[in-house]
Amino acid sequence: MTDKAAVSSANPKKTRLLCVVGPTASGKSALAVALAKRLRGEVVSCDSMQVYRRMNIGTAKPTWEETEGIAHHMIDVAEPSRSFSCAEYVSLASEVIEKITARGALPILCGGTGLYLDSLLRGGFSEAEADPQIRERLFAIARECGNAELHRMLEAVDPESAAAIHENNVKRVVRALEIYESTGMTKTESDRRSREAEGPYNAVVIGLRYPDRELLYSRIEKRVDRMMTDGLLAETRALLAEGIFSENSTAAQAIGYKELLGVLDGRQSLEAAVEELKTATRRYAKRQMTWFGAKPYVHWIDMANGQQMRSPGEILGEALSVWQNAATTDGSVGMIGGTA
Repeated sequence: MTDKAAVSSANPKKTRLLCVVGPTASGKSALAVALAKRLRGEVVSCDSMQVYRRMNIGTAKPTWEETEGIAHHMIDVAEPSRSFSCAEYVSLASEVIEKITARGALPILCGGTGLYLDSLLRGGFSEAEADPQIRERLFAIARECGNAELHRMLEAVDPESAAAIHENNVKRVVRALEIYESTGMTKTESDRRSREAEGPYNAVVIGLRYPDRELLYSRIEKRVDRMMTDGLLAETRALLAEGIFSENSTAAQAIGYKELLGVLDGRQSLEAAVEELKTATRRYAKRQMTWFGAKPYVHWIDMANGQQMRSPGEILGEALSVWQNAATTDGSVGMIGGTA
């Protein structure tokens, strides 16, 4: 499972990372903690929602008991009243990784936000800063002249992005045009340079998967039920009262909260909202599997044999074997960051 464009011999001068990825409720956090205990590591969250303070239950942040005394980073680093970008994540996480390494510990990334992980590992990610004036002008064009006109503007400067983005996905069309107007570089070219950049890390990426998806879906349903028992509705009510969902559209669309807003304003029953939440989470898990499944640098570990879950010790043993094998001098399986 190697791709010479992404996987090659390890560069000993680069910082080594161990990453645990996969869909929600797959067991990533528990494995990351177990690996940290064996390898003297510290966990770095790679989750776009766990960065927000007070969004605890809905984002499945590990509890104090679940961390088992292992340091966790990139959790609760931003107020939920403002958006937090991928570029900000890469910048802050890079600093955290540097400090962990300086302490002689191993950074272990853990999470399911594929864009954040990919951007961090590839290096050279430089998302153009949002320009409110440019953005508002472009949205105004869509409102006044229609989505098709805005899409034609993108097609004129970046036909490849235009072909990949539907004209009704106004937010993405605006972002692509904003990148071009802010930097003079098309989104297509920016993405190409990011893919080709040599990453700053030697990263071993382990992915957790379920050959029988019904096992994963069962875990998801149990997690949702546990979230409700732990007080997800009350947490959503508190965030709503704080005005978070009106101030930050990203938070308002976060799975685990948006499904419950209808309950709080009387539009939907709690039972129907919980079922909707389970369905949305299953769909999200499927999207995560599609994303990570397309990445050649992921070394997959099956969490079950048929319909029988494997033991935590067995999973840990295989993960340690992957890590140790990647340290060989003749290259690695599931390592990204060398020179192609």
